[in-house]
Amino acid sequence: MGIYEKLQALNIELPPVAQPVAAYVMYTSIGNTVFLSGHIAKKDGAAWVGQLGKNMTTEEGKAAARAAGIDLLATLQAAAGGDLRKVKRVVKVLSLVNSSPDYTEHHLVTNGVSELLVEVLGDRGVHARSAFGVAQLPMGACVEIELIAEVED
Repeated sequence: MGIYEKLQALNIELPPVAQPVAAYVMYTSIGNTVFLSGHIAKKDGAAWVGQLGKNMTTEEGKAAARAAGIDLLATLQAAAGGDLRKVKRVVKVLSLVNSSPDYTEHHLVTNGVSELLVEVLGDRGVHARSAFGVAQLPMGACVEIELIAEVED
């Protein structure tokens, strides 16, 4: 099954690429390597606000990371010239989790995006990653994720 068939089977419709809300671009590239800016998790079109370990569960955080992953796929598609089939591989994912000081399940939250990338892209979605807990994120978002990928010319 191809990438677009997988998206359809998962009932995922990629949204339009988000517009930057400050002084940056959504992606940039050097050669065949593309760097996607951090994407905050959104729910119903607005920042998915919350703090893991305070007023959000790990499962809610995982769902938020998956939601951010869908937005990342839309931006990755744009960065790959409008075609996700040109993605050679996801290289690295960096996940920032808005969390209380005693929260320790950042890696489980980040599985939401990691599992999505593999579901959609197969082996090309397997990646290295880092997951960090932070005191706060823009607009109070619960999760922000950035991505580095290699694409075809």
